[in-house]
Amino acid sequence: IVGGSTTTIASYPEITALLYFNRQACGGTILNNRSVLTAAHCPFGDAASSWSFRVGSTNANSGGTVHSLSTFIIHPSYNRWTLDNDIAIMRTASNINFINNAVRPGSIAGANYNLADNQVVWAAGWGTTSPGGSLARFPGVNARHVQIWTVNQATCRTRYASIGHTVTDNMLCSGWLDVGGRDQCQGDSGGPLYHNGVVVGVVSRYTAWIQSNA
Repeated sequence: IVGGSTTTIASYPEITALLYFNRQACGGTILNNRSVLTAAHCPFGDAASSWSFRVGSTNANSGGTVHSLSTFIIHPSYNRWTLDNDIAIMRTASNINFINNAVRPGSIAGANYNLADNQVVWAAGWGTTSPGGSLARFPGVNARHVQIWTVNQATCRTRYASIGHTVTDNMLCSGWLDVGGRDQCQGDSGGPLYHNGVVVGVVSRYTAWIQSNA
């Protein structure tokens, strides 16, 4: 998280630190006592055994409970080149125990959730705290969060087209338009974006898929 401030797991008990060979690499959101929502590009191509996740801790490297994975499910239409449909569900090998103010399932946006332009949204995670920084040099050991805003889809599409990236209807744009300095960063991938406490991201387009696979 760039340009944000420290927070605690009590504020975001739904978030999980995804660990690749025991090192924080991505974020996730608890769906129920056996499943975590994340980005497909995080585990894509890996063995489930190389990933685990920590719940119930402000610190990515200690505390809480670490769960190993039994499997993960990549969205069938995921495109690794364009990152379209970049969503996956991780299945835990052991039940996630919910704990007040530390571990709980997130509120996932429903299929008809309407997210307007210029709405305040919050991102949270353990990613790097410096643009272009590496997780080794700028690790977000303790959870951080940042306030950003939703960006008009057409505006976003035009901006990204100018640098050769395609923004599809399955994507949601957010940031601090024409100001900058606040964002998610490396290591925050797969983590939640909140609108009034509801996990939005591009989730509303995938609600049925999430429900059927969680």
